[in-house]
Amino acid sequence: MDRIAGLAEPTLRLGVTGLSRSGKTVFITALVHNLLHGGRLPLFEPQKTGRLRHAYLEPQPDDAVPRFQYEDHVAALVKERVWPESTRAISEMRLTVDYDAGSFMNRLFSGGRLSLDIVDYPGEWLLDLPLLGKDFEAFSREAIELARLPIRAKLAEPFLARLQTIEADKAASESDARELATLFTDYLRACRADELALSTLPPGRFLMPGDLEGSPALTFSPLLPSDGSLARDSLRAMMGRRYEAYKSHVVRPFFREHITRLDRQIVLIDAMQAMNAGADAVVDLERALTGLMECFRQGRFNAMTGLFSRKIDRLLIAATKADHIHHESHERLEAIVKRLVDKASQRASYHGAEVATLVMAAVRATREGTVQQNGHALPVISGVPIAGETIGDETFDGQTRTAIFPGDLPPDPDAIFTRGKDGEPAHPIRFVRFRPPAVETTANGAALSLPHIRLDRAMQFLLGDRLV
Repeated sequence: MDRIAGLAEPTLRLGVTGLSRSGKTVFITALVHNLLHGGRLPLFEPQKTGRLRHAYLEPQPDDAVPRFQYEDHVAALVKERVWPESTRAISEMRLTVDYDAGSFMNRLFSGGRLSLDIVDYPGEWLLDLPLLGKDFEAFSREAIELARLPIRAKLAEPFLARLQTIEADKAASESDARELATLFTDYLRACRADELALSTLPPGRFLMPGDLEGSPALTFSPLLPSDGSLARDSLRAMMGRRYEAYKSHVVRPFFREHITRLDRQIVLIDAMQAMNAGADAVVDLERALTGLMECFRQGRFNAMTGLFSRKIDRLLIAATKADHIHHESHERLEAIVKRLVDKASQRASYHGAEVATLVMAAVRATREGTVQQNGHALPVISGVPIAGETIGDETFDGQTRTAIFPGDLPPDPDAIFTRGKDGEPAHPIRFVRFRPPAVETTANGAALSLPHIRLDRAMQFLLGDRLV
């Protein structure tokens, strides 16, 4: 029915996801801000040709979904010059665009109007979708195998040690279930720390429980295998029931009510954070991206079948924070992104979806320059590091602009999987978090659009063909 209504009132549902700290909130805020304020978008064809007449916010169509708090996020970026809070749950907003339609059919049906419904959700939740095809024993086996990997084993040690002492085939104990769930969640949370930057961390709601915190559906953990019979009153049986409840009451509704209704999707990744953490983190990011991309219902829109179901026909994988490296390294970063999603991209393309990769910064926080060092010109980036950020012995105050040489990315994308000496990253990037830029204003004091790197290219791929 969505498609039938869409003939009279064209809509495009854009899913925005990515793993923790990849910049989902910033991307949505910047996209909307640039459309509302006529941003500098030379590669966004409707803006470049002057066909974009007007963009405005409207009430979102889904009353049961929280609204994306665009106004609060803009205030954080522009007025306070701080990055907005990260995505913690699903949210949505509607932006309607009036434009001069270039085709007869568009003038006939839409009158040059498109409603863009932007759906923001944590990538960690999407990584739960493969659980639908696994029973509790398969989930337990895979989760424990991951926990025993060298990069994770120390973090998982308290959880794994307690598993060894639990008699899972004896009568169930709520206190045992809570203890194991807490230890398992603590281990997952530790994996997400900046110095490790691990990405494969299902069940995703354990890290972002929302109003489900403390519920039985989130009070379970993987268990060691057993050759014994499964007693109905055992801890193992209770954990298995709660795992199935998690799938039924958390994962399936999310997939049915949100993912199956998307037309386009952008997946944001922070590849540089993973590279800084080392080869194990890069392998883990590749694993997470492959699982994440396999979750989408992909395929090219068909005028007949598309009336009754939606399939994602364009999928963009974008490496964020391009402003943290010099533009001379952007081509290498894009090659690295393509390497990370190569297998998953081939599968998506095979099913008819158009897949693209991009290096971008939705909000550009730095400028580029050169400094002379030992008679050589060194490419640098300059900006205001966030208070408390450090390089060596220097700690920044959040007010002082500084120039940084971030380092060079390897020319061979496969090199990011190479382990450095003594476990150190083989190709570290000098990574410092910068404050958002001071936004320029017009002579009468009106704020101009947020600066960016290739946001217009992302918009052209995701929206351009629907504004013709």
